[in-house]
Amino acid sequence: MNKRVFDIEVSDGAIYEALRNELANQRTGTAATKRRGQVRGGGRKPHRQKGTGRARAGSRRSPLWVGGGTTFGPQPRDYRHRIPRKVKRLAIRSVLTSKCRENQLMVVDGVQCPSGRTRELAATLSALSPGFKTVLVLGADDPMTKRAGRNLPSLRILSSQRLKVHELLYGDRVLLQRDAVADLNAGYGEDQRGDDDR
Repeated sequence: MNKRVFDIEVSDGAIYEALRNELANQRTGTAATKRRGQVRGGGRKPHRQKGTGRARAGSRRSPLWVGGGTTFGPQPRDYRHRIPRKVKRLAIRSVLTSKCRENQLMVVDGVQCPSGRTRELAATLSALSPGFKTVLVLGADDPMTKRAGRNLPSLRILSSQRLKVHELLYGDRVLLQRDAVADLNAGYGEDQRGDDDR
């Protein structure tokens, strides 16, 4: 296991930024309220301007009236934002390092389920990670193992090519297949575009 991946100085700031980025990118941003121009009705002045003793009003759809529009309510928006690639890579390495130091990371062989049956995968995981929320990181694409793990609520399956900080932090136990370790050593172990361990 490459020390530049599994034994670095943990950057809490990078982990925070990457986690914030992933959670923001998952937001749909569809919350919306109607402004006074979008609410139905209000074409006629409710009452005359003077002589009633009431406050002047031009429309029943004023935000001050029941049934009126909403002032400064949420509107559809895109919450996504980008973070530097260096920060994302540093966050992944920091999480892997912290999991390794807390003895929550295991390198395993044979955690596969060619039959695609959930029961078989659950039996394998119960021996390796009994009662823990588990993250299984696959090296090569394995659709049958992914299929078997879909119905296990305490299991997340990730690819070594598409790791997520949020999912790695979810697990009390992270299981890495040996080919996944090789991918991580190759992908995160070398300086790329100025990556460093700070």
